[in-house]
Amino acid sequence: MTGPSIDPAARPSSRLTSKPPSTSGPVPDLLPTLPPYEAGRPAAGRARAVQRRLGPRDLAILATLGRFRLMTGRQLQRLHITDAAPVTAARRARAVLRRLSELRVLTRLDRRVGGVHAGSEGMVYGLSGLGCAVLALEDTAGPRPKPVAQTKPAFQDHVLAVAELYVQLREQHIADAIELITFETEPTCWRSHIGPGGQRLPLKPDAFLVLGVGDFAQLAFIELDCGTESLPTIHRKCGRYLDYWQSGQEQHRHGAFPRVWWLVPDERRRGGISGVLGTLAPDAQALFTAALASEAPSLLTYPPGDPAVSGGQI
Repeated sequence: MTGPSIDPAARPSSRLTSKPPSTSGPVPDLLPTLPPYEAGRPAAGRARAVQRRLGPRDLAILATLGRFRLMTGRQLQRLHITDAAPVTAARRARAVLRRLSELRVLTRLDRRVGGVHAGSEGMVYGLSGLGCAVLALEDTAGPRPKPVAQTKPAFQDHVLAVAELYVQLREQHIADAIELITFETEPTCWRSHIGPGGQRLPLKPDAFLVLGVGDFAQLAFIELDCGTESLPTIHRKCGRYLDYWQSGQEQHRHGAFPRVWWLVPDERRRGGISGVLGTLAPDAQALFTAALASEAPSLLTYPPGDPAVSGGQI
């Protein structure tokens, strides 16, 4: 099977600008001098100048944020700074993220995940407008990512949960437990098909993934549920998946229909969604699985049809 598309590891970026000598007490760190504008469009000129100051690892961090929109400092460290002991890796991550923030290619949101004691590792990062412009220079063919503004905690929790699933699967890939072949995020993972009235019907999963597990390829649509949607809404979305399944479009593309995983925060929510799934026809029930989000990285690695996971592929 084809190799996975993963974030590349790269050499450490350059050191931070040193502090100026103190004269009359502590002197705060100075922001690095921003690159001057070049000829042509000012925004593009500045993006090109900043691009020349970034190393491969810096650009890989921008690319990751372009895919997932938001990540914590700890998640970015686990993906991109893996060549050192934990304490050293954490120190390097703080330095890299601080430098990228000072170059204004990253936006640090006014929130810390994990409480005050999480420190900078719990800070939430996204791309700034300048960061998006730099990333667009690296990938002129792909869609241009959008800068991140201050968002509601519920949205952040949902996006970070999807990112955490990817980080954990990526770590299992590195440990040779699985092969992470595909992990598509929104909107790349979205699907659509033609309804009975000729209208185009959208389907918007949170992620689509393909895992190599032994001799099998595990296909999955991911619905990361944070307990904010009503059970009737869950039922309607299951109906959209059934309509898409019956269209045969995905089976034509991949040879099988992906299992739909409802990943939930706790047992109470799993019970509620399992009750919704229990109202579906028996053959439709086999399409879905409700599981705790904390258990998903291990459950997803079971071969298709394994009795440890309820449901099955169709």
